[in-house]
Amino acid sequence: MARGGDGLQVLSALDAAKTQWYHFTAIIVAGMGFFTDAYDLFCISLVTKLLGRIYYTDTSKDSPGSLPPNVAAAVNGVAFCGTLAGQLFFGWLGDKLGRKSVYGMTLMVMVICSVASGLSFGHTPTGVMATLCFFRFWLGFGIGGDYPLSATIMSEYANKRTRGAFIAAVFAMQGFGILAGGIVTLVISAAFRAAYPSPAYRDDHFTSTVPQADIVWRVIVMLGAAPALLTYYWRMKMPETARYTALVAKNAKQAAADMSKVLHTEIVDEQEKLDAAEGANSFGLFSREFARRHGLHLVGTATTWFLLDIAFYSQNLFQKDIFTSINWIPKANTMSALEEVYRISRAQTLIALCGTVPGYWFTVALIDVVGRFAIQLLGFFMMTVFMLGLAIPYHHWTTPGNHIGFVVMYAFTFFFANFGPNSTTFIVPAEIFPARLRSTCHGISAASGKAGAIIGAFSFLYAAQNQDRSKTDAGYPAGIGVRNSLFVLAASNMLGFVLTFLVPESKGKSLEEMSGEAEDSEEEPVGARAVRPSETQMV
Repeated sequence: MARGGDGLQVLSALDAAKTQWYHFTAIIVAGMGFFTDAYDLFCISLVTKLLGRIYYTDTSKDSPGSLPPNVAAAVNGVAFCGTLAGQLFFGWLGDKLGRKSVYGMTLMVMVICSVASGLSFGHTPTGVMATLCFFRFWLGFGIGGDYPLSATIMSEYANKRTRGAFIAAVFAMQGFGILAGGIVTLVISAAFRAAYPSPAYRDDHFTSTVPQADIVWRVIVMLGAAPALLTYYWRMKMPETARYTALVAKNAKQAAADMSKVLHTEIVDEQEKLDAAEGANSFGLFSREFARRHGLHLVGTATTWFLLDIAFYSQNLFQKDIFTSINWIPKANTMSALEEVYRISRAQTLIALCGTVPGYWFTVALIDVVGRFAIQLLGFFMMTVFMLGLAIPYHHWTTPGNHIGFVVMYAFTFFFANFGPNSTTFIVPAEIFPARLRSTCHGISAASGKAGAIIGAFSFLYAAQNQDRSKTDAGYPAGIGVRNSLFVLAASNMLGFVLTFLVPESKGKSLEEMSGEAEDSEEEPVGARAVRPSETQMV
């Protein structure tokens, strides 16, 4: 009876392996990519106000400059467009060429484009913004590849008992990346503010933005290259995953040799068994068999990630605007340019420290205990509750004395995003699809998420504008306001809760069991096929 790689000793050894040093090495090496991803994607939101002051201030006006709507949308959103393209391309390439070889490519793209973004050249605002957007698109392209490859590599290295925690730990580095972005910006802006003191804009329009402010944003952006560069060597030393080598490349001998070194145990070469299973479960992504087995799973992972990212990225990118709207950050003309950057980064650091980072690590601790499904449902539900808790009494939160309450509620939405769907939508696609399509399907799911992030990044700029045209930011039309935008995000979260029921629970199961690669590959008579438990397990 031919079986699609089921029973290979090398895969059984990985599933049963005790937690050891190579697991933690893989978490750090893969996780530093995510640390860099988060830093690069979110640091731009900390300096967009500064970019507006430097390049678009008209000193004849009472308020400092801000990025025009189309420029702000491009600067904030272009990296997401690149990320979406990178997730699809590198996800597909990871299944064609192998995880390891493509992993190094994505990292070098990230390093080069981080530095190039900070060196954006030009003598006019248009020139600087155009080159910044160009390099941020390709930076996003490299970041995109990190999503399917990091998740797939970690899932294929891990044992089945703690696999969820290991993949979650890789993704949790995103929280540290967001926190690091806030801290780095806080330190650099504080240092420059002390070295080059300047008055508030309303006191002196000309000297409020010192020339050295142009260095600040460039240094912040370029520092994103450092952690990626530091881990490049270690990424290149990691062996190809045994599941790719055995199940996709069909080289059981190499898989056994690689994992014997990693696990420090003798693993038998079972090439004959693998050859006997040739042709088992060989259906493609666009086949009827894939649609029958995994079609609803892919719809579930893609749509839930899409809906989650609409809420998550619109909040993260524009929290500075929300804080301004509730008067937690003073009006721009009451501060100097560097003071404004300092205040914005302080607010983001506080939110990351209190809500973002703890949520990720709650997931790491509990995902293999309570399961992916329960955490995702809880996260979507609580995000809906806290969004409504912000939106319904919104006018109460914006009155003096109630701002801290708003910030606490806002931090809880981040906590339950990360102790919830922001983590699980990353984990599950790396566990439930066949090895030869795993990276591709994760890339498709992740790209759906980035489509949601693009909607959040571009539309929230406009939607959150005041309904009174006279009170909108310069150049923006009237929007639906922050309160109504929060209602829209709550509805998005509720729909995510419902669609979670399309996604199967993978806790405690091997990758081959979840993907169906452990199933009997013999042809069965038409009409006599029994329904297998793994196909009906729709939680």
